[in-house]
Formats: sequence, C-alpha cells, structure tokens
Amino acid sequence: MLNMQRSGTGPAPYPRLQAPVYFTKLGSRFFRRRHRRFDPVLGGVRVYTDEEPKEGSKLQLEIFLPDGTSVNCKVGVARVELLPPGSPARYDVGLCFIAIHPHDRERLSAVLKQV
Repeated sequence: MLNMQRSGTGPAPYPRLQAPVYFTKLGSRFFRRRHRRFDPVLGGVRVYTDEEPKEGSKLQLEIFLPDGTSVNCKVGVARVELLPPGSPARYDVGLCFIAIHPHDRERLSAVLKQV
C-alpha cells in the first residue's frame, strides 16, 4: 500500500494522493532500461510507501476512492526519496501517469492535495 511529499529543490512536485493504493510491477526485467524518463503531460501523483519501487520502473496502480470505487492506471516511478525516521513512511515516491482514462483523472481530483 502507498501514500507521499517532496522537499528541497528540483522539478515541481506532483499533488499528494490522499487515498489507499495497491501497486504491482509491470514489464519484463529482460527489456527494462535502468533510468527511464517519463512524459509529464498526463501529470502524476506523490505517495508515501514503505516498499521501495525502483526509479524508472513501471507500475499498475489501483487507487481506492472514498465512494467505494477504484481507479486503475499505469504509472512510471519518476523519483524515490528515502525519508528520515519518524516520517509517515520510509519512501517518498513521485509517480508519473503513463496511461489513465480522462474520466478517471477527473475522479482523482477529490483525493489529490495540491501543493
């Protein structure tokens, strides 16, 4: 399960996702490139997680909304930051949308906290 926040400088942070999330890895290790760049056109989200996803990897995400429905999408791991002890989770992760239905993107607005 996931949930996230950004500190310091660098690219503008994605909004924080305020909903429970389940993710699974996508793709074959044989065909993976180490540092993949993702197109930020579709936007993204920030999450906290105790599991360390690898930067550049692709994930299938299921986001559970307060109304009992869920949104499924594909994301790329844009960045991973180790957080200090006492933080809400071990890692702060930026996820860039790779594939998401436009209607689902709108549905997420209720669970995104803008920075």
